[in-house]
Amino acid sequence: MYINRISHYLPTNVVDNEYFTELNNLSSEWIVERTGIRERRKAGEGENTNTMAIAAVEALLQEIPYSKNQIDLIVGATYTPYDTIVSLAHAVQHHLNIPDIPVVSVSSACSSLLNAIELAEGYFAMNKASCALVIVADHNTAYNNENDTMSGHLWGDGASAMLISKERQTEGDLFIRKIITGGAATSGKAVEAVVLRPNERGVVMPYGRDVFQNACTYMPKVSQQVLEACGLGIKDIDYLIPHQANHRISLNVINTMGIPEEKLLSNIQRLGNTGCVGCAIALSENKDRFKKGDRLVVTVFGGGYSYGAMLIEV
Repeated sequence: MYINRISHYLPTNVVDNEYFTELNNLSSEWIVERTGIRERRKAGEGENTNTMAIAAVEALLQEIPYSKNQIDLIVGATYTPYDTIVSLAHAVQHHLNIPDIPVVSVSSACSSLLNAIELAEGYFAMNKASCALVIVADHNTAYNNENDTMSGHLWGDGASAMLISKERQTEGDLFIRKIITGGAATSGKAVEAVVLRPNERGVVMPYGRDVFQNACTYMPKVSQQVLEACGLGIKDIDYLIPHQANHRISLNVINTMGIPEEKLLSNIQRLGNTGCVGCAIALSENKDRFKKGDRLVVTVFGGGYSYGAMLIEV
């Protein structure tokens, strides 16, 4: 399975930490120390999960290596939908005007990226598709409570799109060698720690420490599993892209695995927690720095709980 192209979209509205200082009396230094976040992006008026997804797809189409009509599967991923019936995948299909192909959406919190790619892998294995468009988008600021001093300052918005094919299409394709995902709803306070209940109160994180501890357990564990499944070790990693939830979590993950900080790719400092989109944005932002033969591990952890890792070879 190969990533042929990848793109991302970020809203232009930048929200810095001083905004939350004025709102909640949280100092910028306090936010940076605990999360690493200095600023984040917020969707503007008229923007939503679907419009951001379409914007990411439009950026992708500027360098598509084949006709869009070869796309025979669309998979969308979000936990912050604009519409719970017309999913972001349906909105993209309508925009592209590609009829009569499978269109599905998945939601597994911040692990949704890898589960969406895994869905494409399943369609490929069953010979039901050969070229998938995978889109991830999260409009966290539509759901969060900015006055919540526990997590209101964490969230950012964005989208990413990627073309994934069963067979190699171009010399520059990224080879997805292995994906492992799993659910961890039996661990800790999984079904209470992070919740988004639109009919009640939006995103809240009453057990942040439990989230931290489990993320720091599962991301190194599954990363090592995906390496071992390919006969590789920690020394074989050139870059690690962890879920962009908290920079302290990312540092804990690389310290646990014994990976030097220069191999860590991170964007939470500029973008905040962009949900299931963070790793895809990081992959898109850094695509030009990867060299032939590089190996990347993308590892995620989401509320609920869910986790996963993917090994990519350049």
